[in-house]
Amino acid sequence: MSELVLFRHGPAAERDPRRWVDDTERPLSTSGVVETEKAARGIRRLAPGITHVVSSPATRAVRTAEIARRALGVRPAVELWEELAPDSPAAPILSKAAEEVARGRFPMIVGHEPTLGELVGYALTGDEISLVRLGRAGAVHLRFGRAVTPGGGLVDWMLDRRSLARLRA
Repeated sequence: MSELVLFRHGPAAERDPRRWVDDTERPLSTSGVVETEKAARGIRRLAPGITHVVSSPATRAVRTAEIARRALGVRPAVELWEELAPDSPAAPILSKAAEEVARGRFPMIVGHEPTLGELVGYALTGDEISLVRLGRAGAVHLRFGRAVTPGGGLVDWMLDRRSLARLRA
């Protein structure tokens, strides 16, 4: 069995082109950090086998990934994947995730909407269509047979950040 966890970045500061000309530099909000920590601890209870965390290079995603890595107790540093940058296509991400799983790894993938919703659609149907919309700091757990393939996935669970936070105790 192969597994992936997709985790949307936590609640970020409001868009403000005067503060962040490049929106990829927009950070998590102060409350977003707290909410992301709670959600990540919930994921730890549901998916204790995660081996490493990969992230979009956007500041808010990297911070989310670091919070998750610590909450999960994962030792390797967060890996940045350019394929996870905002508004990227899903197919290259699933392909790269398949390589990770083939190496015996169970990654948590931290990214953005609508890409993560399209990644779920691609994993379930083989078409890059958004079947779900993950809220900020929401997560979905996908299972596959032996290999991660387009159309070969099943959703094991999908929870918003409030539901994940309730699992942390």
